[in-house]
Amino acid sequence: MSDISEFEEMYLKRIFEAHSENPDEIVKTTQLAELMGVSPASTTEMVQRLSNADYVTYIPYKGCRLTSLGFRHASRIKRREELLRILLSDIIRYEGDVAAAACKLEHNIDQELEASLDRMLGYPERNKEGESIPIVDRDMKITGVNTLLPVTALPENVDSVVEFIISSGVAKKTLGDIGLSIGSKITKESGKYYCEGCEIQFSRELSYKVIVRID
Repeated sequence: MSDISEFEEMYLKRIFEAHSENPDEIVKTTQLAELMGVSPASTTEMVQRLSNADYVTYIPYKGCRLTSLGFRHASRIKRREELLRILLSDIIRYEGDVAAAACKLEHNIDQELEASLDRMLGYPERNKEGESIPIVDRDMKITGVNTLLPVTALPENVDSVVEFIISSGVAKKTLGDIGLSIGSKITKESGKYYCEGCEIQFSRELSYKVIVRID
């Protein structure tokens, strides 16, 4: 959760996205207004407000840039959106508008919930489109024995047991055919996964759905 409004957070995220596409350019007021779907006058007013709060540096008649404070805040909102998109599409298979749902939810997640979601998804660094997910202030932490986490987040040289598989019967049968099922022991060495001593490979989607418990 944040001490600034959802609409202000949306402005920061849009500025961040524009910066990501053209990092050396000032984000023009007209460009930002178009991204937000509002008038240039409303955008100018909001940018001035964000400037007063030290989230952006406002350059009259030109546009703005994120300050270091603004960058940290905007990158966190963007990361929450990307984590939620992975959760909705890959884990729970939400059939509605994933982008719209993630955009709604991203403003209602605090740092503790964000960290838990990040850990559960295995600290993903890229989205499905291959674009980088912001990692500013990421808290990567494995809590120890009995921790539940997706196999993609399994640390190197740590013993684990498959606790459950969040997937259909077809996927479970596919995994079973390669010798993996509930109770199977998995380790990760040099970036490769081994089940009962045999190397196995996971698709991106399945790597989130095979949940292991650290021994």
